[in-house]
Amino acid sequence: MSQLKEKLYLCSGLLSGLCIVIITLLLLAQIVGRLFNFIVPSAEDFAGYALAASTFLGLAYTFREGGHIRVTLLIEQFSPAPRKIQEAIILILSFCLLCYLSYACGYMVYESYVYNEVSYGYVPVPLWIPQLPVAIGVIALNLAILDALITVLRGKKPTYSEHEDALSLEEI
Repeated sequence: MSQLKEKLYLCSGLLSGLCIVIITLLLLAQIVGRLFNFIVPSAEDFAGYALAASTFLGLAYTFREGGHIRVTLLIEQFSPAPRKIQEAIILILSFCLLCYLSYACGYMVYESYVYNEVSYGYVPVPLWIPQLPVAIGVIALNLAILDALITVLRGKKPTYSEHEDALSLEEI
């Protein structure tokens, strides 16, 4: 089960990186197109969709790797027991918030699909297609936070905390 979770987070991060490559290729196609007097239809729309997908798909992987900004200056002032309590409270609040966000994003995709909403760009795209990676990314982050919460409640250190400790040792 642990390997499946790690593969999910890694896959999410790789898809995020792929979206950044797609953005780069779209921008490059626009630049080359201007040199040869042709346009890439709805390139800005597709780059925007890829940006949203990249942002949300990368959240779970970044969280897992300890890349999110945390106020460690304040957190380090706690002794181990209060730190675990504080960590658990923050993870519970984050999990609750992300449960709502996961539901809202999933429902947004569902409504766009049911009502056949399309974009207003030069190339009409069914909106559920670019919205789906956003919902998947939020759900993956929700699973990563739940995984970290379970780890903290078991009395162990979450993976992002281990990465922070490694980074603080490198600075010394």
